[in-house]
Amino acid sequence: MKFLDQAKIYVRSGDGGRGCVSFRREKYVEFGGPDGGRGGNGGDVIITAADNLNTLIDYRYQQHFKAGNGRGGAGRDRSGAAGNDLVLRVPVGTQILAEDKETVLFDLATAGERVTFMKGGDGGFGNAHYKSSTNQAPRRFTPGYPGEERTLWLRLKLIADAGLVGLPNAGKSTFLAACSAAKPKIADYPFTTLSPNLGVVQIGSKRDHKTFVLADIPGLIEGAHEGHGLGDRFLGHVERCRVLLHLIDGTDENVAQNYKTVRAELKAYGQGLARKAEIIALNKCDALDAAAIKRKTAALKKAGKKPVYAVSAVTGKGMDKILGLIAGKIR
Repeated sequence: MKFLDQAKIYVRSGDGGRGCVSFRREKYVEFGGPDGGRGGNGGDVIITAADNLNTLIDYRYQQHFKAGNGRGGAGRDRSGAAGNDLVLRVPVGTQILAEDKETVLFDLATAGERVTFMKGGDGGFGNAHYKSSTNQAPRRFTPGYPGEERTLWLRLKLIADAGLVGLPNAGKSTFLAACSAAKPKIADYPFTTLSPNLGVVQIGSKRDHKTFVLADIPGLIEGAHEGHGLGDRFLGHVERCRVLLHLIDGTDENVAQNYKTVRAELKAYGQGLARKAEIIALNKCDALDAAAIKRKTAALKKAGKKPVYAVSAVTGKGMDKILGLIAGKIR
């Protein structure tokens, strides 16, 4: 299934039905009088978060949605039927934004959460509503009120406990595949990952185990906040994470500069990513000797002013320790 995390759609709630002008006419009823019923209400636009969806691809090929209109009233004080509600199902973690693509109207972060985004128009009154002692044969009625129409954006932010960040080819997809059952695409060229991937990590014994969700996003490069490479559009998927695991390619000579490059992009993006808890890991240590690991770990520690852990997603070296640290940060 193609991953899509943004969609622009047009929605409209239903119009209300018009009221009816009718008079009771029966052979043996001396005084009939008005009996026109009111129109039915238009359908509402409801948006609900479904836990069995993980992409907005359903809104890629259809962008216009309309709730049902209310039916008109009828004689014998019969009200018109209400219009059918329009229910839009979106993945958990979807934000509903206004047309300016900046104002967040709703944030559906819980499975089953429902919001009535727009109400349908009210049905109009029939002439029976206007009868009185001084107006016993009114011919007045009201048409149904129109529904609302809006343009909105849907933006998906995946729900994950921890996120993987780093330059392209830092080994993020290999790390995710090594610690979970996820099967991301892995290759020896930059930007192998074109869309975010999620994996459920389980650590500890079967009786006393801990699980958390780990998100892998496409790699960042210098100038990502200006649109270079794949840009920073996927950083929104780690905004909800409690901790970031920053992977550095150990086979690169300038590991300190690589670390600073990604940190600069996180800071330029904003949304509090630069202030999140961070764990720094020097990856691909299976391709380095002890002296190189020591030298590059020291350079990273000086650049990040935090502890640096040497890991290898291929051999599993240091994986248990780093996963335990992530679980501790999440708690």
